[in-house]
Amino acid sequence: MNVLVVGTGAREHAICESLKDDVELFSYMSNKNPGIAKIATFKQGNEGEVEKVAKYAEEKNIDIAVIGPEGPLGKGIVDELEKHGVSCVGPNIEAAKIETDKSFMRKLFEDYRIKGSVIYKVFDNYEDIVEFLDDFDRDAVVKPVGLTGGKGVKIVGDHLKDNQEAKTYAKEVMETKMGGFPQVIIEERLIGEEFTVQAFCDGNNLAAMPVAQDHPCAFEGGRGPITGGMGSFSDNNGILPFLTQDDYESSVDIMKDTLTAIKNEASPYKGILYGQFMLCEDGPKLIEYNARFGDPEVMNVLPLMKTKMIDVCEAIVDGNLKKISFEEKASVCKYLVPDGYPETKFANMPIKVDEDKINSLGAKVFYAAVNQKDDGIYTTSSRALGVVGIGNSLPDSEAIAEEACKYVSGNLYHRKDIGTTELIQKRIRHMKEIRD
Repeated sequence: MNVLVVGTGAREHAICESLKDDVELFSYMSNKNPGIAKIATFKQGNEGEVEKVAKYAEEKNIDIAVIGPEGPLGKGIVDELEKHGVSCVGPNIEAAKIETDKSFMRKLFEDYRIKGSVIYKVFDNYEDIVEFLDDFDRDAVVKPVGLTGGKGVKIVGDHLKDNQEAKTYAKEVMETKMGGFPQVIIEERLIGEEFTVQAFCDGNNLAAMPVAQDHPCAFEGGRGPITGGMGSFSDNNGILPFLTQDDYESSVDIMKDTLTAIKNEASPYKGILYGQFMLCEDGPKLIEYNARFGDPEVMNVLPLMKTKMIDVCEAIVDGNLKKISFEEKASVCKYLVPDGYPETKFANMPIKVDEDKINSLGAKVFYAAVNQKDDGIYTTSSRALGVVGIGNSLPDSEAIAEEACKYVSGNLYHRKDIGTTELIQKRIRHMKEIRD
């Protein structure tokens, strides 16, 4: 079977690795990802030029396309590929609004009375924002309505001093049409611990994956600006140490109800549904959905899959998805990024990666925003690569990941605290305080 993976980052590298042994693998990517280039026939090009991607898929007789990033989904890449007879793992443009239009997502929760929603309001003028925030008796979260690569959200208490600063930022989001919309969403700030549930969907059925926790802040201790994610971890029992099985099942139920609502209001949702949740005093609340795998969380779950990825892809497009099985192992992902990230001065710098040494430790490396040139691998201004340690426990996995990071050299930085016992105990204590 000919399978095309669209996208150029670590997420797409992880998808390609999960498919490579069972298919004829093709890639359409903007930069030359060294990990993907070794295992796939590839073409370099802008993934957002969906007609060109579809033409390439037609030329290569592609049977199934797996769409990695959200940008092409928002431009209708699935609709275009399906016109050319290519089945897709990824939602069409209407169903993808669950990520590309946050106001659509919140209205679904409201109209279908789906549990786990938050207080929110969508604005298109500054006067209403001022009136709302003057009467808002809690800290606010300001979000662009559209896509901003995980970097447009600002939270009072973390990035904004108070709701007065929230007004200023909301005005900036609206006036600059950040995310492509002249609108902004203001939500209540949730107190708790974030976690991620990713699930395969075939339009009617949903198969959930192990839980992971992302670390979106740039610096150790959860400080600094929100980035695309500095690393993540998952535990050997499929949930996290601060979660209960009931918490997990409640989250999956929310996602199942969402799947039904999307089908009724837009189109059957086929692909990956990513739920970002906050575990609060009264249970899980939905922060937002993504219409594709999380990056870095994909690197925690796909290496643990016992079910073949191609079988899952076929089940998604055929509409007969069943339960997916995973190894009972833990995983810790640490992202290496250019020094100073996200405001780095070290773009386009060479790095060296000893893949053999990393693999010998029981770790894996997934290349992200790098570019392979004739004389080596070079960074961009974004995240360079993810190193994943896999072991029988979280301490084992963290130690493997940290050791593996030593075999990547260059002007790079990574958060050493991700997956450590100290950080995880802090999460456990935090949730105990909230629930007590």
